[in-house]
Amino acid sequence: MRIISNPYRGGPKLAPTAPYPSEDETKVAKLLGLCPAARETPLVNSTGLAPVAKLWVKDERARMNLGSFKALGAAYVIACHAEEQSAEPQATTLQGRTYVTASAGNHGMSVAAGARIFGAKAVVYIADTVPESFADRLKAQQAEVVRAGADYAASMEAAMKAAEANGWILLSDSSWEGYMDLPRVLMEGYLQMAAEAAAQCPEPPTHIFFQAGVGGLAGAVAAYARKVWGDAPRIIVVEPDAAPALQASIEAGKSVFADGPDSIMGRLDCKEPSLIALNGLGRDADDFLTVSDAEVSECLPLLARSGLATTASGGAGVAALLHEDIRSALGIDADARVLCFLSEAAE
Repeated sequence: MRIISNPYRGGPKLAPTAPYPSEDETKVAKLLGLCPAARETPLVNSTGLAPVAKLWVKDERARMNLGSFKALGAAYVIACHAEEQSAEPQATTLQGRTYVTASAGNHGMSVAAGARIFGAKAVVYIADTVPESFADRLKAQQAEVVRAGADYAASMEAAMKAAEANGWILLSDSSWEGYMDLPRVLMEGYLQMAAEAAAQCPEPPTHIFFQAGVGGLAGAVAAYARKVWGDAPRIIVVEPDAAPALQASIEAGKSVFADGPDSIMGRLDCKEPSLIALNGLGRDADDFLTVSDAEVSECLPLLARSGLATTASGGAGVAALLHEDIRSALGIDADARVLCFLSEAAE
């Protein structure tokens, strides 16, 4: 466990060429409503799981029947494109269009599902290490699956080359120099989760925990939390100690590559931050916390017994709260009201 306070809170951008995350949720629910499985996910009262006054867990495990909050991202981008083509999008509205991405998990499912709903084609590149069971899930959503490279970075490079060679639309859930517009729209889709949580919470939280990989979930929902609740909640970003991309970038005052070993928090095992997310979290987050595989894995059985079965990636934020030394370091006492996010279903 390592915690740093954010010296840039409320300050200037750390990635000057990148925008801040969107805070405008006004059209998100309408466009996601075009997807047949769109519906609100529950806010679970888990008070008693930790020694705090209130613990609310936003449960994303059944989001759009895809098992993860990431269902809100790429599918939303594709729904936006469909609406641009027709006031009443249909199953053939985007016929002839191809979306391509790389994925080690749930983002690819959102691309595949969104493309299928509106008649587009999805091509998802996966690394050699990705289980065949995930490839089968993508194929069930009618995606074409291509294996390329030994790791995620290699599969992303292959996807980028395929997009350029074939005139396909690259739809990533991260952002980098020269690639900002679609990731910002994608993060805007996550505001549906944020708006639901804000409406469902019976009173404002004093603390909010976000687990982060490239930072899309954390950056988007933190921006909305500040819009709704102002400066009052203390926002804590949780990363694997093997991949402290955001923490290291905050320490450096700019985006950096944070190399390290593989983590069991595979969805969070990202070595470089999204530039849009870095700007948002540099402005909005109070603390950046890293946790070990052991610190998270030892909490997963308790979460499962409490009806919150998830993966190490999906439960990292809740797991951080459950550790007494982390609560003590953050000054979280018995009067705290804490909001966490369960970001994906157990595998």
